[in-house]
Amino acid sequence: MDLNSRLFDSIRIKPSCDDAKETGPVCETPGCGRPGLYRAPKGRKAEGQYWRFCMDHVRAYNATYNYFDGMNDAAVQAYQKDAIIGHRPTWAMGVNKTGATKPKSEPQRDWAYVDPLGILRAEGLGEARRKAEPQRPRHSATVAKALDVMGLDETADAAAIKAQYKVLVKRFHPDANGGDRSFEDRLRDIIRAHDVLRGAGLC
Repeated sequence: MDLNSRLFDSIRIKPSCDDAKETGPVCETPGCGRPGLYRAPKGRKAEGQYWRFCMDHVRAYNATYNYFDGMNDAAVQAYQKDAIIGHRPTWAMGVNKTGATKPKSEPQRDWAYVDPLGILRAEGLGEARRKAEPQRPRHSATVAKALDVMGLDETADAAAIKAQYKVLVKRFHPDANGGDRSFEDRLRDIIRAHDVLRGAGLC
């Protein structure tokens, strides 16, 4: 190993004090050049944005900071009320099932949250989705099973049930299969399913 190598010396030599050191953020108070190691929120309508201050100036800023500055009493009370439930819409049990929005008479909310697509403030969004989806009748488990045996879905009406019943009876009846009785169990299930649907008033 060559101890007089230029590379060896550059590895072993400590950096001099004259070398530029990395500097962090500077305090944003005019005239202060100390490091701004402490963050302070910029306030309402600027959530997620911070000032950078030194220790003395962040203490002074926090002593005078007021998130509700510029809000009237009704808006402050509305904010405090909504803060209990995390600013999410709520309603009493059994009320507002249609997705109706809150009354327009409530005080205007002026605190900000990130909603670039405007989904959280959209009115009637749930109603439009419900209108787009067809309403399906709900049946008991027995009726649903009977419809499944008949090869029908929940939207089948009386005419469809009767027509399907006739088709299935003709297909699985022993007379239609040359006296073959191997389909008797299937035919029996179809007749029972039809009786269940008739008892439920669907046909």
